[in-house]
Amino acid sequence: MNSTKSVAFIGASGGVGLSALKHTLAAGYQCIALCRTPSKLTAIFPEGSTSNLKIVEGNAHDINAMTQILDAGNGNLVDYIVSTIGSRPILRKMTIEDPNCCRNAMDTMLKALAQLRESGITGQPHIIPFSTTGMSKYGRDYPIVLAFMYLVVLKVPHEDKKVMESQLIESGEPYTIVRGSLLTDGETNRTVRVGIEDPWTGRQSEAIGYTITREDAGKWMAENLIFKRDEQYNNKILMITT
Repeated sequence: MNSTKSVAFIGASGGVGLSALKHTLAAGYQCIALCRTPSKLTAIFPEGSTSNLKIVEGNAHDINAMTQILDAGNGNLVDYIVSTIGSRPILRKMTIEDPNCCRNAMDTMLKALAQLRESGITGQPHIIPFSTTGMSKYGRDYPIVLAFMYLVVLKVPHEDKKVMESQLIESGEPYTIVRGSLLTDGETNRTVRVGIEDPWTGRQSEAIGYTITREDAGKWMAENLIFKRDEQYNNKILMITT
């Protein structure tokens, strides 16, 4: 059990976030999940089925809701923040419902941390946002045959995530940004390959691939960034694929 460690989840009602939440709960960590529609999570984790999950109803752009999940109690901030939010795609228009979804959520998170610290709550959570490949300024990190999809079809959501990443990197908060390749469903036994990039000095290693499942991505994040907390990933950008 890891009851002394706490993790705030933003966007954990499905996909990568839900996978990370499931594995983190199973490992005994105290989890606080922000959810616009709590019934999505209570349908998976019925009341009383787990004692280490707290669900807070709210929006990631609401600073009051954000402060609730970042406050672990006893005057401390949570130990980790996992953010996997994203806006719903509108494929026929090659855009998303909210082109500012990720950047606004990051801005709200950083303001909430500052507000809580001003009130006397202490701590420095390790922030782990899930992003996407295709945004590196140090070279291509996806197969060349996917260039049209990355450069044209996904241009709008990628711009949002670029701003989100920059906000976090420039904030001075400890972080590990995870850029996943194209997401599919289903847990597999495939080895997750990892590339490492320093935002200031460039690519340290490569991992170029087509896809990774949401379940595999969330599990890898939980095991390697929360349970093990591998120091080589501190303040780095990771590319994960299978």
